[in-house]
Amino acid sequence: MPALAKSIKFGTDGWRGIIADEFTFERLALVAPVAAKVLFDTYGEKVGNRKIVVGYDRRFMSEDFAQKVAEVVSAAGFDILLSETFAPTPAFSWAAKQENALGALVITASHNPGKYSGLKVKSAFGGSVPPEVTQKIEALLADETVPVAATPGKIEKFNPWGSYCDGISSKVDITKIRHAIASGKLTVFGDVMHGAAAGGLAMLLGDKVKEINSDRDPLFAGGAPEPLPKYLSKLFEVMKNHRQENPGDLNVALVFDGDCDRIAAVDGAGNFLSSQILIPILIDHLTKRRGFTGEIVKTVSGSDLMPLVAKLHNLSVFETPVGYKYIADRMLEANVLLGGEESGGIGYGTHIPERDALLSALYVLEAIVESGLDLGDYYRQLQEKTGFFSAYDRIDLPLASMEVRAKLLAQLQKEPLKEIAGLAVTECKAIDGYKYRLADNRWLMIRFSGTEPVLRLYCEAATLEQVHQTLAWAKDWAES
Repeated sequence: MPALAKSIKFGTDGWRGIIADEFTFERLALVAPVAAKVLFDTYGEKVGNRKIVVGYDRRFMSEDFAQKVAEVVSAAGFDILLSETFAPTPAFSWAAKQENALGALVITASHNPGKYSGLKVKSAFGGSVPPEVTQKIEALLADETVPVAATPGKIEKFNPWGSYCDGISSKVDITKIRHAIASGKLTVFGDVMHGAAAGGLAMLLGDKVKEINSDRDPLFAGGAPEPLPKYLSKLFEVMKNHRQENPGDLNVALVFDGDCDRIAAVDGAGNFLSSQILIPILIDHLTKRRGFTGEIVKTVSGSDLMPLVAKLHNLSVFETPVGYKYIADRMLEANVLLGGEESGGIGYGTHIPERDALLSALYVLEAIVESGLDLGDYYRQLQEKTGFFSAYDRIDLPLASMEVRAKLLAQLQKEPLKEIAGLAVTECKAIDGYKYRLADNRWLMIRFSGTEPVLRLYCEAATLEQVHQTLAWAKDWAES
C-alpha cells in the first residue's frame, strides 16, 4: 500500500479527516480516481458512460479540493460535471441520477467541526454507495497505483440548484406553503449553520423566509454544523424575540447541518425537535394527507414512537443498523414510504434513496400548513393518540484509546449486562452495538464508533430524568 493511503478508512458515510493532516490534496488525489474506478466497475454496464458529478460544501478550501478531484478523475479517463457553486449533498445525489452518471464525489465533512473535510461517494441511483463499494475502494488503495488514462475526460461546469429545487418542490403543494408564508399566516426561520443549505429555502419559498447563520464561516462560530441544541443559541434567541413581538404567531424554525442532509426543528414555543419527533409527524402527515403507503425504515436507535405511529396507519416497520446507507439499501429493495435515522437524516420513497433535509423541510412545512398546528402541538396529539410519552437523549463519550474501546467491547461480549441502573434487562438486540430493553420499557443503546475511540450512548425513557439517570449509569460503567 502506498504510504499516503495508509489509514484511509470510510465510515458510515464517506472518508473524513483533519485538513492538512489526514485530509490533504495528495491523499485526495489517490482516493478520488480509485473511487471513480470502483463506481465504473459497479455501475458502468448499467449507465453506459464514464460521467461523474463532482460537488462541494462551504468548508475551508472545499472548492479547491473539488477542483483537484475533477482534475485527477478526468486524468483517469472520466468525464466530469463539476459544480460551479456549493450546494447540498442531496443536490449532487439528485444530479447523479438525473444526469445518468456513474455517481458523485462530494467534498464535505457533513456535521463535523471546521478542522475536518471529507469525501462522500454517491451512487448512480442517487444515494450513498453500499458498504461493499467503499470496501472495494479501500482494497484497491492497498493493491493498485492511481489509474491514469491515455485520453483524459473532459470537465464541464454546471449549477446543481435549479434542477434540484424544481425536483423537490414538485413533491409538495408548494403554492400553498408559499401563500401561507407570503400572507403572514406562517413565519419560517432557517438556521443553515453557515453550511450548504444557505439560500435554499429562499429559492424554494421566497425572500420572506428568515435565514440566519447564512454567511460562510469555515470555523462554524467555533462549534460544529450539527443540528443540536448546544449549537443553536443564536436561533433560540431570535425565536424568543420573535415570540415576544408576535404573540400567537404560527412559526417554526428549520435547522440544517453542514451539507444539508440532516434536519431538526424548533417549534413555536421554542422547543427543540429532533428527527425522533419529526419522523412520527412526517409518517402521520404523508399517510393521512398525501395518501402515501409503504414500509417505514428506521435505524435501531430510532424512537419507539415511530412504530407506534406506523401502526396507527397499518404500516410495516423494518429496522436497520445505524447509517443511512443501510436505509438506502432497503429503499432499493422494498416499497418504502419513509426511511429515517435519529441523527436527522430522512429520505422518501417518492425521491432518490438519499436523506434530504430541504425536502424534509418542505414536507414539515406542508404538515404545518395543512394541519394548522404548531409542530409541538402536532407532536403532543400523536403522543395522546398512541398513549406513548417519552424523552430521549444521546451522549458521545470520548475514550482514552482504541485499546480501551476494544476492552469494553470484549467485556460486553463476554459478560452480557443483566441489570442497568437498577433495572433488569429484558431484551438485548445486537443489530448495531447493543440495545438493552429494561423492565420499565426504557432502552439504552451502547454503540462504538468504527473509526475513532468514541462510545455512543443512546436512551429513551418515560421522563428526561430517567434518561439522564440511565446515561449517567452507562457513562460510569464505561469509565470504570
